[in-house]
Amino acid sequence: MPSLGFLELLKHPRLSRLFAARWLGQATDGIFQSALASFVLFSPERKANALGAALAFAVVLLPYSLIGPFVGTILDRVSRQRAVLIANLARAGSLLVIALLISQGHTGVELTFVVLLAFGLNRLILAALSAGLPLIVENHSLISANAMAVTGGSIFVVIGGGLGLGLRKIFDSFHNANHSDASMILIATIGYFLTSLLILRIGKKEIGPLDHEKASASFTHGINEMREGFAFLAQHSDVARGICATAIQRGGLNALLIIAILLERNTFHSSSQPQAGLSGLAVALTLAGFGLALGALIAPYGVEKYGRHRWIRIMMIGSALSPLLVALSETPIPLFIAAFVTSLCGQSVKVTNDALVQSKIDDYFRGRVFAVYDVLVNGAIVSGAVIAALLLPASGKSVLVPILISFVYFLTAARLLRPERFSFSL
Repeated sequence: MPSLGFLELLKHPRLSRLFAARWLGQATDGIFQSALASFVLFSPERKANALGAALAFAVVLLPYSLIGPFVGTILDRVSRQRAVLIANLARAGSLLVIALLISQGHTGVELTFVVLLAFGLNRLILAALSAGLPLIVENHSLISANAMAVTGGSIFVVIGGGLGLGLRKIFDSFHNANHSDASMILIATIGYFLTSLLILRIGKKEIGPLDHEKASASFTHGINEMREGFAFLAQHSDVARGICATAIQRGGLNALLIIAILLERNTFHSSSQPQAGLSGLAVALTLAGFGLALGALIAPYGVEKYGRHRWIRIMMIGSALSPLLVALSETPIPLFIAAFVTSLCGQSVKVTNDALVQSKIDDYFRGRVFAVYDVLVNGAIVSGAVIAALLLPASGKSVLVPILISFVYFLTAARLLRPERFSFSL
């Protein structure tokens, strides 16, 4: 049976409810993240530096890497719908605390702890909705539905970020910088509460877990699943290489984001005008969002013409070209082009590799391998930010880092993804 098309999936009576809850939550994530970026990196009182930006990414992604192996166990023991509902309400509550701390200018351990909690809850929510997807949509449409959920979510995060920056400019005319950021976070609190209401449109048992999943769940289950996932990848070279390539691409993309933050904050605009830098970064992120959408859209056509393995290699080579523009000219236009092209190629790599992983792995190992996939990609994102931070000056002007990113991308395409090792195998 053929897979349902884009519009058919959007009109799917059950899937549309899951998409609505997921995408509103991720748009709200964008508002929340733009408020944090404004407060931590673009406040007049604080001059952004590379290490501070890298640590901010580490704080955001730490919950994803640390609790990732155990999320599946939790979601196999309790109603996923109830878990998402409670987590969204708890996240709304945590943002009220964050808004209070930011309004008072706090940047210490207490703010870091509550931010970690908020992002940890987000990891639980997205995992629950992804785990419930196979129970809502027919198997022949699962890959398309998963691609739509992930790519649509990425686009809505960017939309939310742009909306947050627009709200920031409005609030700036009424409040000081800290109060403006706190107001944005209060808006995000409302968004998470509305997401909780949308979750109620999904039945308590509609997205699982199934009875056999409850029977097998235990608190050592997560570690065992990770171990089995690594063991499975050791026996499936092309899947392992595809996952590593995707992680490397995401790590380089995040290193470019660190460059963009520093250039926009400290070089392209006066340090006394941080909002101009924030607006410039918003343009770069908007173009990156368009790149993400287009990368997902062109992937099926590229795969049909060249095959999954060759298309991933082509997109890795495409990723390697755009950072050279930043090395040649540290001005806004090359940076914007690099944001668009690298995001386009990266999303095409990600969507194609997700389909490769899903097609090569049976149901029993799929969750285990995706748990490993998740941890490796998030680890690479943090590593890319930290390595860039150690090499970049505060101005963000560097020929070395963009060339290094391009070199690693080219090396990945030439060696890790070379045809004799990265090709179709059973």
